Amino acid sequence: MIRRLPHLLFALPLLCGADTPTAGVPLPAGYRNWPVITIAHEAGNFNDLRAVLGNDVAIAAFRKDQRPFPDGTVIARLAWRYESSPANDAVFGRAQSFVAGAPTNVQLMVKDSNRYAATGGWGFAQFNGGKPVEPAALSSCFPCHHQIKDRDLVFSHYSP
Repeated sequence: MIRRLPHLLFALPLLCGADTPTAGVPLPAGYRNWPVITIAHEAGNFNDLRAVLGNDVAIAAFRKDQRPFPDGTVIARLAWRYESSPANDAVFGRAQSFVAGAPTNVQLMVKDSNRYAATGGWGFAQFNGGKPVEPAALSSCFPCHHQIKDRDLVFSHYSP
């Protein structure tokens, strides 16, 4: 499936009639089995725990510290609410344990320099409850990621 993904990514918006540079990015089958790139806690308004996963192309690029990322790179970011664990805290005798709560969303970045030239070579997607959000909801992705163009728009660092 991974090798066929770029072809699927190209065809889907044409079939759906999408006209935005990020529309039609599908949730890849089997992405939950991809290797971990890193784990993060985002505080502030998000206050979530995140697992960042990558397909084989992404993992190879992260391990080699290859920038820009090659076409075919797919990065998935899964997020859950950051919650304290009273059950664990009871064992430890104090408040110190935090766990993943309810899932919030899955976000994707897909590298295709030609198709997504207008957004730095990256397509963006977000899925809430397994369903894609409206393309207009993705309008803040590129402006935010563009601020780190020296890192090829990718916030995550590889955690071996």
